Amino acid sequence: MVRIGLTGGIGSGKSTVSRRLGELGAVVVDADQLAREVLAPGSEGLQAVQERFGDGVVGPDGALDRGALGGIVFADERSRRDLEAITHPLIARRTAQLMAEAGEDAIVVHDVPLLVEKHMGPAYHLVVVVEADHDSRVRRLEGRGLSEQDARARMEHQATDEQRRAAADVLIDNNGTADDLLAEVDRVWHERLRPYADNVRTRTRARRPDVPTLVAYDETWPQQADRLIARISAAMGTRAPEIEHIGSTAVPGLAGKDVIDLQIGVPDLHDADDPEFVRILEDLGFPRSKDNTMDNVKDELPDPSLWVKRFHGSCDPGRIVHVHVRETEGAGWQYALLYRDWLRSDADARADYLTEKRRLAGTCATTREYAEAKEPWFNHIWPRMQSWARRTGWHS
Repeated sequence: MVRIGLTGGIGSGKSTVSRRLGELGAVVVDADQLAREVLAPGSEGLQAVQERFGDGVVGPDGALDRGALGGIVFADERSRRDLEAITHPLIARRTAQLMAEAGEDAIVVHDVPLLVEKHMGPAYHLVVVVEADHDSRVRRLEGRGLSEQDARARMEHQATDEQRRAAADVLIDNNGTADDLLAEVDRVWHERLRPYADNVRTRTRARRPDVPTLVAYDETWPQQADRLIARISAAMGTRAPEIEHIGSTAVPGLAGKDVIDLQIGVPDLHDADDPEFVRILEDLGFPRSKDNTMDNVKDELPDPSLWVKRFHGSCDPGRIVHVHVRETEGAGWQYALLYRDWLRSDADARADYLTEKRRLAGTCATTREYAEAKEPWFNHIWPRMQSWARRTGWHS
């Protein structure tokens, strides 16, 4: 299945987005609804809460008196932690049950108000954030009966807009009309979420236009790489002991193709051929390419065995990602890191490389032709890289 984390600040319109995604076919798991469910009358959770906080938190009708409980836990940190120790395992257990029942081909949308605050992003294939300006959110909350002061106080206790944007793979703007919002949700569903899920199910890499197109440096590329690395690391654990952001998108200020290149370092490439290694990456949305098993051999190190690798591409049509798996003692791993760090530190090197890229992008018809045409450059600059490494004491 494909797991989508959905979040947004209070009053952002997240509930409308969640409801629309459910109408389009997603299986929605609402964290707030589950929090109420595990404390329903007669539940295991409510019994534990009553035992811990006393009979005063339960009304005559046997239901939780949320006001009474809130008065206790909001004023005392230890009480809040005790409440979370009761409810969080119950919510997690129910969440896992609902996701398991959704089926392998489902798109599960996990609606979590505090997803960013709780650093839950790595658990999902994608994080969708609904955003609206503060004044719009205040007006919506006032329509629900909150005062402006209370609305702004609640907003201040949540993650900032900048923190949510850093966590977002998809940002849905809700500063327009209700129809605008629904149209944008429909577009995201049909152009990204549904095709992504289909690609994961069929183990199909998303395709980009087969034309070498350079774009200006995007300041969010490092954030995007960080999210991907965190996601892969969480899923792979010790199977992926080292993960690095490489390539042009890892060099501040450098124009390049809009492709995030990552490399996973393993002690031995046989580890990358373990079926479980391959399955985890494919379930995460990175199917293996059976044809791409070698880096181009460089003249200075002509032994082909030093340049063997494995390659996985992304299923996500909205973010092309290349995942190169290399031995950490191999030439390919070392070269990728040295080349990245040399470009980061040497302005002349960046300028020379950009000139070469622009020249080739203007003459090559396909991305494969473009990649092959760059190989003489990579051979040519080896002495410059080595000289810089010796001068600076660089090591991977």
